[in-house]
Amino acid sequence: MSQAETSQAEKPQARRARPGDPQGSRNPLWTLGLLRSEITTLLRRHRTYALLAVLAAVPVLIGIAVRIETGGGGGGEGGPDGGAGPAFLAQVTNNGFFLVFAALAATLPVFLPMAVGVVAGDAIAGEANSGTLRYLLVAPAGRTRLLLVKYASVLVFCLVATLVVAVSALAVGALLFPVGDVTTISGTRIGFGEGLVRAALTALVVAVSLTGFAAIGLFVSTLTGSGIGAMAATVGLLITVQILDSIPQLSGVHPYLFAHYWMSFADVLREPVYWDDLSKNFQLQGLYVAVFGSAAWARFTAKDITA
Repeated sequence: MSQAETSQAEKPQARRARPGDPQGSRNPLWTLGLLRSEITTLLRRHRTYALLAVLAAVPVLIGIAVRIETGGGGGGEGGPDGGAGPAFLAQVTNNGFFLVFAALAATLPVFLPMAVGVVAGDAIAGEANSGTLRYLLVAPAGRTRLLLVKYASVLVFCLVATLVVAVSALAVGALLFPVGDVTTISGTRIGFGEGLVRAALTALVVAVSLTGFAAIGLFVSTLTGSGIGAMAATVGLLITVQILDSIPQLSGVHPYLFAHYWMSFADVLREPVYWDDLSKNFQLQGLYVAVFGSAAWARFTAKDITA
């Protein structure tokens, strides 16, 4: 075989091995590599460290405040039939385990979604603002694939942020208060091991509760090339919805607001678990993900990328 023929025979193999080739981008392993790179980049940013540090500090502040207020003494059972925030807080002095639920109740309305809004709002707009979005598409990642990877990385952040709050609260609760068997909202007692399972399930429910808002943030991120603008708009929308959800005269629209069922995570601590509001929350988040995820895809795939 001549040298020219040998060169022609080797070209297809070389083409298949080229890193930036579109055929390689269709490989599932290539997609996983892109997702791993995106998650690694996200979690290594100084901004992400700052957001997680603030979230971790909230349970510390709550625990110290309760410790100072009560002097470390037991404050009664606090009533097992209460709701999310005050009822959990009242039981922290008797069992530090309840600091997990109190911290989640304190961070979910504002701190957790604000952190998610910052990350989601910056997902696409931040790349456009820094001039790396066109490079990512030339890689080639493909617009649909890149959008899915960006959203998946935001979902990972939702879970990581929620776990940071839960783990910080559990550690602080164990250091400042006694821990032991857990009294559920229904008044029954479960072992500490089962209580840990309920706490992990609660953290997962809270993370899922943020998926709809994350989809909204991703959609907003496709509308502008300014990362700061997208983050501000997403957080502003969060505040607006929270205000609307607190106005009794608008009770008719409350069940359709993405934040309305966020506090349903407290039902995980009932015996048995009360799934009514939880299922409504999951369905509502799924609806928001479908609607705003589709809107983000329609906008991003038709968008003229100039940066």
